[in-house]
Amino acid sequence: MPVSLPPALELSLDLLRCPTCRTRRLDHDRGSLRCPAGHTFDISRHGYVSLLTGTRATSGDDAAMAQARDRFLSTGKYTPIRHAVARLAADSLPELGTVVDSGCGTGYYLAGVLAQLPGARGLGLDTSVCALRSAARAHERAAAATWDVFRPFPLTDDAADVVLDVFAPRNSAEFHRVLRPTGRLIVVRPTGRHLVELRGRVPAMVTIDQAKELRLHQVLDPFFDAAVTEEVEYSTPLVGPEALDLVGMTPSARHLSSSDLEDGGLLPQQVTVSVLATAYRPR
Repeated sequence: MPVSLPPALELSLDLLRCPTCRTRRLDHDRGSLRCPAGHTFDISRHGYVSLLTGTRATSGDDAAMAQARDRFLSTGKYTPIRHAVARLAADSLPELGTVVDSGCGTGYYLAGVLAQLPGARGLGLDTSVCALRSAARAHERAAAATWDVFRPFPLTDDAADVVLDVFAPRNSAEFHRVLRPTGRLIVVRPTGRHLVELRGRVPAMVTIDQAKELRLHQVLDPFFDAAVTEEVEYSTPLVGPEALDLVGMTPSARHLSSSDLEDGGLLPQQVTVSVLATAYRPR
């Protein structure tokens, strides 16, 4: 039986363009999205559409990482970050605006923005089908699609009022292309103090490059000006398996063995959360 068109995806159809043709729009056709040239993209029974074709991206959450992310974010430990993202988005998003979340993961931050803006719609893009299963049901107005952020986006020019990039890779040229001239790019990244207790005690945890801010500026400067930055920093306790899930949902999980993750004696009972959230104006 063909999969019906999810309501959130129907809301966002006008944003999408065929990733093969690059210019033709996509319409629903018996459980798939199809362009006039006949290129077809399946809608998963989980609610997301598979737009990523050809060589698959190797990044993105695997099943264990996506499950750990869902569990940890459901504890509310990152709620202050989510609130900061929603505030920055609300300051620049019109009542009936469009939010594109690049590298959306499980849709946690996109859902937080849409919850504050009853008239807005959202589209999450990610390489991980495991994460998108959650993203497609994260909010009734949030659509989800497989995509690799390093490729040209399957979106129209000036599609979005807000682009979110939360702990995700960046494609500055594409962010600029799909943002309206009055739009905002919101970037969240860790400071050197973020999860410092974990990085000090867990073998093979990925370190934070001290030149990260300089590299961010170099990548974004040709396209964007910083408008406002919020620093979000606080200490939070880790109870029971929360520390394991926190490690397990990060890219560091790919560099750790199961014994590393299961050795609870290495894991701290409290961590520092420290990030910068910046809203950028297109040049």
